Amino acid sequence: MTRTQSTFASPIVETFGWLKGIEHPADRPLMLVSQAAPVAPPPQELRRALAEMVMHDDSIHLYGPVLGLPDLRAALAAQCSSKYGGQVAPEQIAITSGCNQAFAATIATLTGQGDEVILPTPWYFNHKMWLDMSGVTAVPLPVQRDMLPDPEQAAALITERTRAIVLVTPNNPTGAEYPAGLLHAFYDLASRRGLKLIVDETYRDFDSRDGAPHDLFGDPDWDRTLVHLYSFSKAYRLTGHRVGALATSPQLLSEVEKFLDTVTICPTQTGQRAALWGMRNLSEWLAGERAEILARRAAIRDGFSVLSERGWKLRGLGAYFAYLEHPFDKESDALARSMVETASILALPATMFTPPGDSHGARHLRVAFANLDRAGIATFFDRMAALPA
Repeated sequence: MTRTQSTFASPIVETFGWLKGIEHPADRPLMLVSQAAPVAPPPQELRRALAEMVMHDDSIHLYGPVLGLPDLRAALAAQCSSKYGGQVAPEQIAITSGCNQAFAATIATLTGQGDEVILPTPWYFNHKMWLDMSGVTAVPLPVQRDMLPDPEQAAALITERTRAIVLVTPNNPTGAEYPAGLLHAFYDLASRRGLKLIVDETYRDFDSRDGAPHDLFGDPDWDRTLVHLYSFSKAYRLTGHRVGALATSPQLLSEVEKFLDTVTICPTQTGQRAALWGMRNLSEWLAGERAEILARRAAIRDGFSVLSERGWKLRGLGAYFAYLEHPFDKESDALARSMVETASILALPATMFTPPGDSHGARHLRVAFANLDRAGIATFFDRMAALPA
């Protein structure tokens, strides 16, 4: 068996295959709530600035440093220091070709064949796929009814082969925003047991809470335990440019550098320049984007009664995601498939975020609502309410 054969097909690719051969009525166009990615391009001012750079800055077309553009590393370090109330230095930052590569590089530096990583379930499927392909065992940590993992349960899962614990907040797929105290409890656990705590905050720019979501960077020795992952893709609509980042110790980054140099040599120069320009010029625009996402989140919360009356439950809501428990006597994968034809809605079943046979996965759907405006959300509720039992 090859490394790629050791894991499942990408759920995004698989579910797009469900659309083949299905024609949707003119008055009921397909509604895509399966993928958590902006569908609009970056704002005009960023595109104009990037076009100028492409035309007039010759260095943008050349190889750059493996760990990323120094100015972008410094800007992100300063932003993290300010946002979280800690001390983050540029040499503790690496820029990667998307946040998935940041995770892949981290796992490559921390694990060997047969090692273990604790992954709360429902998990982000690409994390599970990379662990499978790396020969690393993903140890499931089922979340509680509030969609939050329990540090005491995690402690019971630690073995001599455990190398890290992974947390995603705001969470993909559930949308749950992890309380600062919970993150600190996991940080203390990892520190005591000599593990790394990998915290993926891809969606942090759309957290509903004001202020710092945690204080992990406040520990002067944070880089001994914490590996922090981030993505510029959602903040500035740069998904196609593939720009992510990780923060950890310079010692670990020297190992990360080997991985990045072998896989991509350097992150895309255009994407890095776009991210840096966005950080310097688009803070007000990004605040407006966050406000709109929070308004859409409120529309999900306020309009959910039309589904709750039919037995649905809203189990998680945050960032780009609503996590729904369905009332039907069928598993979520069958339900999701049927919704394409009967309601022209493509959503992901939670079976794609859980181990095979997991009863939790059979009962839930993930809805990526960020690309629906408030009118679209109302239409979504109408279609879902009309689903046959």
